[in-house]
Amino acid sequence: MLAVLLAHAVATALAPLLVARWGRLAFYPLALVPLGSLGWVGLNWPSHDRVPTLHLPWVPELSMDITLRFDSLAAIMSVLVLAIGALVLFYCAEYFHHHGGKVEKRLPSFAAELVAFSGAMFGLVISDNMLVLYVFWETTTVLSFLLVGHYAERATSRRAATQALLVTTFGGLAMLVGIIVLGNLAGTYLLSELIAAPPTGVAASIGIALILIGALSKSAIVPMHFWLPGAMAAPTPVSAYLHAAAMVKAGVYLVARMTPGFADTPLWRPMVIGLGLLTMLLAGWRAVREYDLKLILAFGTVSQLGLITVMVGAGGSDMMLAGLAMLCAHAMFKASLFMVVGVIDHATGTRDIRRLAGLGRQNRPLLIIACGATASMAALPPFFGFVAKEADLETVLHSAALGTAAPYVLTGIVLGSVFTTMYSLRFLWGAFAGKGSPKPSVRVAEMHRPPITFLAPPAVLSAAGLLFGLWPAGLDAVLDEYADTVPGGSGYHLALWHGFGLPLLLSVVVLAVGIALFVGRRRLPRTRWAYQPLGNADRIYDAVIRGLDVVSVRLTAQTQRGSLPQTQSVILLTLVFLPVVTLVLGGARNHPDFALWDSPLQVVVGLLMLAAALGAAVMRNRLAAVLLVGVTGYGCGAIFAFHGAPDLALTQFLVETLVLVIFVLVLRTLPAEADATKINKNRLPRALLALAVGAAVTSLAVYAMAARTGAGIAELLPDAAYYRGHGANTVNVLLVDIRAWDTMGEVMVLLVAATGVASLVFRHRRFGSAPRVSTAVGQPDIGPVGAYSPAVGDVTWLRGSELRDPRHRSLVLEVATRVIFPLIMVLSAYFFFAGHNTPGGGFAGGLTAGLALVLRYLAGGRYELGETLPLDAGKILGTGLALSAGTAVASLLVGAPALSSALVQFELPVLGSVKFVTALFFDLGVYLIVVGLVLDVLRSLGARVDLDLAETPAPAKAVAR
Repeated sequence: MLAVLLAHAVATALAPLLVARWGRLAFYPLALVPLGSLGWVGLNWPSHDRVPTLHLPWVPELSMDITLRFDSLAAIMSVLVLAIGALVLFYCAEYFHHHGGKVEKRLPSFAAELVAFSGAMFGLVISDNMLVLYVFWETTTVLSFLLVGHYAERATSRRAATQALLVTTFGGLAMLVGIIVLGNLAGTYLLSELIAAPPTGVAASIGIALILIGALSKSAIVPMHFWLPGAMAAPTPVSAYLHAAAMVKAGVYLVARMTPGFADTPLWRPMVIGLGLLTMLLAGWRAVREYDLKLILAFGTVSQLGLITVMVGAGGSDMMLAGLAMLCAHAMFKASLFMVVGVIDHATGTRDIRRLAGLGRQNRPLLIIACGATASMAALPPFFGFVAKEADLETVLHSAALGTAAPYVLTGIVLGSVFTTMYSLRFLWGAFAGKGSPKPSVRVAEMHRPPITFLAPPAVLSAAGLLFGLWPAGLDAVLDEYADTVPGGSGYHLALWHGFGLPLLLSVVVLAVGIALFVGRRRLPRTRWAYQPLGNADRIYDAVIRGLDVVSVRLTAQTQRGSLPQTQSVILLTLVFLPVVTLVLGGARNHPDFALWDSPLQVVVGLLMLAAALGAAVMRNRLAAVLLVGVTGYGCGAIFAFHGAPDLALTQFLVETLVLVIFVLVLRTLPAEADATKINKNRLPRALLALAVGAAVTSLAVYAMAARTGAGIAELLPDAAYYRGHGANTVNVLLVDIRAWDTMGEVMVLLVAATGVASLVFRHRRFGSAPRVSTAVGQPDIGPVGAYSPAVGDVTWLRGSELRDPRHRSLVLEVATRVIFPLIMVLSAYFFFAGHNTPGGGFAGGLTAGLALVLRYLAGGRYELGETLPLDAGKILGTGLALSAGTAVASLLVGAPALSSALVQFELPVLGSVKFVTALFFDLGVYLIVVGLVLDVLRSLGARVDLDLAETPAPAKAVAR
């Protein structure tokens, strides 16, 4: 099973390359992947006493171990997915054969997506873990979105893809909640165990209803049926595969999978049977009114999905057997008919039945293929569609699971089957009939004859319908293996002839009424209702989307008014009231017992921090206020040092210094002092809010510490860091090993912050390197090059200083920078390499290197920054992210959990024994990301703002009179 999934993954990766190399002909070798996988299915066919399973630990803490189970139902679905997938890929080679030999630009990605969909559907049907099943489920949703939107330049394709994505994703999210509810109730997420011992109660019923919402949305059951006809904007191979044989069967598969355990729950049969019958009737009625061949088949697909849902979900082994038979029959004839429509559209350029006449005379082989598939769809003997429909009528008639509802269900199926006969005739007549014209229509007369390779895939499926109609016992033995797992039944078996009886009579009545209504179709428009009692689902969807847009705009207008103080006030008020009210209502179990300070030095530092905070609140000068805020940060670092946390203190000092520089860079573009009226406005409410926030945060921290009743995990961390993470610095081992996932998230935030800042400043070209001396020609901020300044002299200590105005240069700063910069970089390297055992690490080392870059920029200007590090900031960030993420993947390749580290020891001449931990590569990624962040900030807030200020004309001075 794993080999099949890996084969599809490899084929997906190679598909774009093959299509780029061989064009449309690459679909032939790609078709061998599902075809070869089909061979594996045949060789490993399960039985009652042998069910192949595979268990791979993945994320056991989240119950997401990969558990695959290949039972009879999975085998049946795998044959449909892989066999029809191989035929569709074979069919694509001719479908995308355009005149002139041109190849569509998106064909490489289309091929990869189609192969990936085959693998995702196979993974879905063999997944025993419901959470892993959900991963494959949503993978098919995303791939369907991409495939439906293949012609992205068309508005109809974009709308159809978005509609399918929204509807099926909504259902998928509901299903996820249901999976979690049932999994928690049952204590397992394995479908096999859940069905063997299903949970009961109100919560279980709600969970089942949510799962059914996901399944029914995927299979286009009312009221979420409208996305499937819209998806006909996709290329025809997508319709033949996803919307006839594979994706829409996923919901039916899930219903069939869960029926043995949950068919008797209160909400199951009302939802499955009621909505299934309504879907069959409503979609059948729509199918007989369409003129587009694909839409006729699309609404017909929705109608028959409703029938299949009723059969596999009602309960009882006989109805399950009949439902699986209809599922197989539908996959064969509907995929074949969609391919026939693709041939017609490709040859004539139209699917409108009003523009087609005489096609049957022009192409007899295509007519024969279509007649065979249509006959199976209309349930004519001796095709397998007739065998399946007879089984449906017979099993519903004698179903014990339906009880008194059996006659009503039978009536609904008969009425729906009448519509099936009508739209089957409408399809065949509309596509191939001469329609009273002695000559073919213009489109048909100008058509090109399709090659045999184009007709072969639909011919195979059409012939399969005839083969299994004449020999139903071949499928009966296969389908019975799963049907027998459903309790109840009388031992019904598939056969072409069951003798005379009510099912045969009903079949004759259905065909007679359907043919009569089709012949008298010209009179039917008189019976149409002017008012549609159920409305138009597509228009209802549009109205809902418009309503959501309006609500979101109005809600955003009320909550996001563009005022930063107002937004911040809302956040802080929430921080104050929500936790405090919870604390008061919930009651504190333990009363806090703490000391205000441990030493007099803490009191001194605390008073300095308090004075700085009060000064920052009343200071009008922006720079002075920033400096005072920095004092509070440095004081916090000093307290960390007093408590024996040198790592935290070091990081705090480095961050405060870097943030102070960034503030200064930003303040250059602002007035020196804030407006007094704005400072005094709402001063009292702001002060009260600030005091409330401080009191709330302090109280929560105190009560959180007092609530602890056992030993904290912090006591275990030093030993875990040393013996498991191979490092004496607990903080660094936490960051790069024990809680490396948190660090991954934090570096992502840093990368997004760098991207956001640079995007706001540059607005156009996001990444790039800082300007260099060699690119300085014509720039407005270049002073008199080589000019003498008494303060500096004619000696240049930094390359970038050559292009600075001598009035802005400082000899002391340039000399000090030239001397100190190498020392700071050595210190940065020391922090990086020694951080696993002593204070430091990649974050601290990166901040130190960033401060070195800041020093070079302040001393030499924006050109000195480019001379110091002439690299693209985006490439540094990308390299760092690749190293951090690559460490996670590398551990998986050797069978270890993601982001786990290993100790490496070896001997070197002279140096002796060398020992390092593979987490060093992860830390290197963090180092590079921090350096890239600082470089990007200096490039944007520094160098770019320097240029903007230089280009801004100075304000004119007042002339004295």
